[in-house]
Amino acid sequence: MTGPDMTSHAMSTTNDDALLTAAGHDTVLTVEDLRTYFHTDDVIIKAADGVSFDVPRGRTTCVVGESGCGKSITARSIAGLVQPPGRIEGGHVWFAPEPGRDPVDLAAMDPTGPQIRKIRGGDIGFVFQEPGASLSPMYTIGAQLARAIRLHQPISKAEAKVQAIEHLARVGIPSPHTRFDAYPFQLSGGMNQRAMIAIALANDPALLIADEPTTALDVTTQARILDLLASLQAETGMSMLFITHDLGVVAEIADDVAVMYLGTVAERGTVTDIFDRPQHPYTQALLESIPAIGDQPADRHTRLPAISGIVPQPSNRPSGCPFHTRCQFAMPGLCDVTAPRPLTLETGQLVRCHLRDPDIDDLPPQVVQDEIADAAAETPATTGVAGVAGVAGVAGVAGVAGVAGVAGVAGVATRSVSTTTDARDYGDDERSAIQQGADEPGTLEPIMSIRDLQVHFPIKSGFFGRTTGTVHAVDGVDLTIHPGQTLGLVGESGCGKTTLGRTIVRALDPTGGTISYRGRDSRDVDLTSLDNKALRPYRGDIRMIFQDPFTSVNPRKTLLQIIGEPLARLGHNSENSVRDQVAEMLRRVGLRPDHMSRYPHAFSGGERQRVNIARALITRPRLVVADEAVSALDVSVRAQILNLLADLQDEYNLTYLFISHDLSVVEHLCDRVAVMYLGKVVEHAPTRELFTSPRHPYTEALLSAVPVPDPHRRDQRRIALNDELPDPTNPPAGCRFHTRCPHRRDQRCDTEQPVLDLLAPGHHTACHYPVSPGRGIASTDRDQT
Repeated sequence: MTGPDMTSHAMSTTNDDALLTAAGHDTVLTVEDLRTYFHTDDVIIKAADGVSFDVPRGRTTCVVGESGCGKSITARSIAGLVQPPGRIEGGHVWFAPEPGRDPVDLAAMDPTGPQIRKIRGGDIGFVFQEPGASLSPMYTIGAQLARAIRLHQPISKAEAKVQAIEHLARVGIPSPHTRFDAYPFQLSGGMNQRAMIAIALANDPALLIADEPTTALDVTTQARILDLLASLQAETGMSMLFITHDLGVVAEIADDVAVMYLGTVAERGTVTDIFDRPQHPYTQALLESIPAIGDQPADRHTRLPAISGIVPQPSNRPSGCPFHTRCQFAMPGLCDVTAPRPLTLETGQLVRCHLRDPDIDDLPPQVVQDEIADAAAETPATTGVAGVAGVAGVAGVAGVAGVAGVAGVAGVATRSVSTTTDARDYGDDERSAIQQGADEPGTLEPIMSIRDLQVHFPIKSGFFGRTTGTVHAVDGVDLTIHPGQTLGLVGESGCGKTTLGRTIVRALDPTGGTISYRGRDSRDVDLTSLDNKALRPYRGDIRMIFQDPFTSVNPRKTLLQIIGEPLARLGHNSENSVRDQVAEMLRRVGLRPDHMSRYPHAFSGGERQRVNIARALITRPRLVVADEAVSALDVSVRAQILNLLADLQDEYNLTYLFISHDLSVVEHLCDRVAVMYLGKVVEHAPTRELFTSPRHPYTEALLSAVPVPDPHRRDQRRIALNDELPDPTNPPAGCRFHTRCPHRRDQRCDTEQPVLDLLAPGHHTACHYPVSPGRGIASTDRDQT
């Protein structure tokens, strides 16, 4: 096995004080050997265990890493927001809001005392991940903002209101005088996040701490929030500490990066050093495991490199290097015994890794066998699913790279198409077409045809429930889904993607239109015409994987009950038969059959999503609707699940409708893509065609908003969309996108609704003036393009 590139040798070891120096930059924040522990009756959980980094004045430092690595606890420790039983056990947090002013140690302050309360919300602003949980539903946006201002400024209510309205306008909230009196539930997620930013910046802080502020937002809203933060930073000169797991966001906004793993900083450096010359195997593995827009190989069956296993629990930290249980370059007798010391490299990067230590670089790297082998022994081989990472280890599981791409293409496997039919009803010609992954879907009869589908929700009000309006969630959708392929469905939040998916599986009743499903007997049936009893035979054929692995499984049921329930509903009453099928399906998704008596709380997020997948596939479906199936997962676990979905598709000849707002994942996994806007499909095409030559202005804007994990491309053109998605209870006349379209032309766009036209083989677009390939917006009517 070849080790990682060793060209960047360590210049010297460094102590923690030296680790804090940012050459040439005055620092607003210096975190030194921060230790935050949680004391329970049984164990001490070391959530942050010797964290050291700094935030130079006027710059943005991003802290990245998987869930459970201590990012948020570090941020909360800085602001004194750690709740009991957690507390800061040691270290320093030096804060100097003004140049030349003596720093104060935030770690030494009483977290509930007046000194830090004056700093928190004043000199330090904090933006949390979920604005819906951070803003009080009992008070208006304006009242909460004015209160934050008056806590730190001796001004009247009237003066605070004036300032609050100015701050709302400053963060781009339209009609700030009106929105001042709005409650959080009356605003969109993006607007609520802007309000949170306004509150955080109300007192002109020297440091803004943003903890995953864009994670819950769709790509266009995220782009607007990132642009807003960048412009406010340029305007005020504030520093930013930005917590995220999205490396595309890091590449776009960061000046400096700290990579955390299991409560420690594994590597630090400038953003270009981290992305161009990552030195720690964990950093390298993170970068390798993310799909990037435009970087996809021609072979759509290429697997994503995935980091093996999961982050260990902080209460059960490995000895030695905390990453050695997942590192394919770990050295037995060293990495599993001795914690690496911090090293300063010739590049100026700071790294904790024995492989970079000049005293040991003559030793050949090997995989530590003890802990990884034990974990792999507990993980069953996944029959027919080569390369799927198991519960805790991957040694001996082919095709999963621990640090793929560090040495050539080590560990990157190409998934072969399984010839196992598993009682699927595909003939040889159909299977051949599926395996070829043809972009032109006409080679196969569709498994589902959706025509003019409408799903409207009445708005009720008053004592008698009088209908006062209608939400046009899905409003005339036409789609065709072909067997063995993956159709991606993308668009902003609120465009109707999830409603469409739930209607396809008949969890929702349509208002109009047809859903024609071709059954195993090759006969077509309109699912919209069937009642619940008549639908029962088809429930097993069409299944759904839900978004959140933590809320979509019943915490009071065992895995056997959760996964086996669909079988019982379909009449499989034999307990032994259900148990055997559940055991087999657990093996197929990389979980141990003897865990079927356990409850969901015993599993990680990635493992729970495997449970969701097993539950969806237990009935041997033909069509699976995956609704944001990987959006709640870390980048490394996401790669494992995407590989699993692809392998299972090959093994079972599955057809997927893959709903997502992550366009890089869609490009990696999907054969075709449909773009929805405000209840309608505005474009659909083969994946490569749509990503290289979008014809609808909305698709073009979506693609331009995706953060690319390459800091050298952060200045590429971005098409900014104005305002938020229009109200679905009152959609605009004409083209529904015309109120935000940067290429809106004339009255035709305002009054005439475009239809889906075939502009290229397999490429349909609903636009009066579609984007011309290679030359921007067409200068003539679509008939001349």
